[in-house]
Amino acid sequence: MSTVPKPHLTPAQYLAIERAAEFRSEYFRGEMFAMTGASRKHNLIAGNVSRRINEQFDGRPCEVYQSDMRVKVNKTGLYTYPDVLAACDQPQFEDNQVDTLLNPRVVVEVLSPSTELSDRGKKFRHYRAIESLREYVLIAQDLVHVERFTVNADGQWALLDYRTLDDTLILDSISCRIKLSEIYARISFDQTEAESQNAPE
Repeated sequence: MSTVPKPHLTPAQYLAIERAAEFRSEYFRGEMFAMTGASRKHNLIAGNVSRRINEQFDGRPCEVYQSDMRVKVNKTGLYTYPDVLAACDQPQFEDNQVDTLLNPRVVVEVLSPSTELSDRGKKFRHYRAIESLREYVLIAQDLVHVERFTVNADGQWALLDYRTLDDTLILDSISCRIKLSEIYARISFDQTEAESQNAPE
């Protein structure tokens, strides 16, 4: 049985379609990939992080965006939508539509079953190609666990784990601090999740 090949889209064609679409899609190598909807926990966590960062940006030349700001990785051609991202100094955009950021300093992804492998693997490899990126944060939504990746002057990435609500996530590149209790505000975990969180690895 023959299959109809997908049309190969240029970035310009993708952007034209995406800007008129009701639902968001990512783009890579000529193909568009529809994004799935987010859970309540996912939305609450992303909102908590975005709000706490924004509060600390008052009076500073920095901006924080949540979900609907597209990012382009110039070196690989990926267009994607991080859950939260922050830019400082002078945000750079692809064109005068001001909806595709080129120079995030911090990218935050809230993990979900459908995206975790990509967020940890392929997507992180793309993000590491962004010269301005200094910190990459992964946040679990079904247990208290935040992972912060930072890059040094040699281009090597290091990981720091946060696993309790008393911990504080420190984002050095944008001079922000967020308690995990604030990240997980209004989030409750059931008994099964709590037991798995305390189990030895």
